[in-house]
Amino acid sequence: MRRRNVLPGLKLSLGITLFYVALIVALPLGALIFKAASLGPEAYWNIVSSERAVASYRVTVTAAAIATAFNLVFGVALAWILVRYKFPGRRLVDAIVDLPFALPTAVAGIALTALFAPNGWLGAPLMDAGIRVAYTPLGIMIAMAFTSVPFIVRTVQPVLEDLDPALEEAAQSLGASDLSIFMRVILPILGPSILAGVSLCFARSLGEFGAVIFIAGNQPFQTEITALLTYIRLEEYDYAAAAAIASVILIAAFVMLIVTNLLQARGLRYTARS
Repeated sequence: MRRRNVLPGLKLSLGITLFYVALIVALPLGALIFKAASLGPEAYWNIVSSERAVASYRVTVTAAAIATAFNLVFGVALAWILVRYKFPGRRLVDAIVDLPFALPTAVAGIALTALFAPNGWLGAPLMDAGIRVAYTPLGIMIAMAFTSVPFIVRTVQPVLEDLDPALEEAAQSLGASDLSIFMRVILPILGPSILAGVSLCFARSLGEFGAVIFIAGNQPFQTEITALLTYIRLEEYDYAAAAAIASVILIAAFVMLIVTNLLQARGLRYTARS
C-alpha cells in the first residue's frame, strides 16, 4: 500500500518553504546587503572602521564572548542537573529555562536594571562590595547571558537524555574515575551539541538589543553596543550607514556559524571513527 503523507506533496511543500524563506529571511537580508553595497567600497570602509564603530564592535564582541563562556559552564551544568537528578521544583526550573524566550527583551532589560541598579535588590549589596553592575560592561554581559542561556541548555539536554547508560557503566567496570568518564566518554558525545549551543548563544548575544540598552548606560566608546549604534544611525535617517554597521555583525555571525558547522561535521566524523 502507498504510504499516506500528512503534509502536501513535495512540490507544494517545497514551494511554500522557499516562499517563506525568501519572504521572511532572504528579502530583508538582501535589502540590507544591497543598501550597504550602495555606499561604495571607500565610503563603506570609512563608516565601518570609524572610531566609534570599532569601539562598539569591541564592547559587543567582548561582552558576548564572556557571556557565552559563562553560559557554557552554567548551561551544561544546569542541563546535567535537570537530566540526572530528581528534586522538588524540577519541573518549575525546567520551565524557567525557557523564560528568556517568552519574555520580551525590553521587559527583561527593565527587570535586570531594577535588580542591579545601585539601589536595587542585588545592585545595592554589590555596590557596598565595590562592584557596580548597571550602566557598565558587566551589566551588558549579564543581560546577554540571561537572554541566551536557553540555547545551550536546550541543545545539550536532549543529548544527555538519550545518552546510553551502558557506556558509563562499561567505563566504571574498567576502573575509570568519574572525571575520566565525563572527559573521555560523555564530553565527546556532547561536543557537537555544546558547539551548536555555544554558536547560537554567541550569535544571539551579538544581536541582542532590548535587554541590553536599559542596563548598559549606552555611553559611546564605553558601553555602546553595535545594535544601538545601528539604531542611532536609523534615527538620524542615515540608512546606508545603519546598513553598513549592521552588515559587520551579520558577516561575523555568518562566518561563525559556517566555522561551527565545519567543526561539528569534523567532530561527528571523528566520533563515528571512534
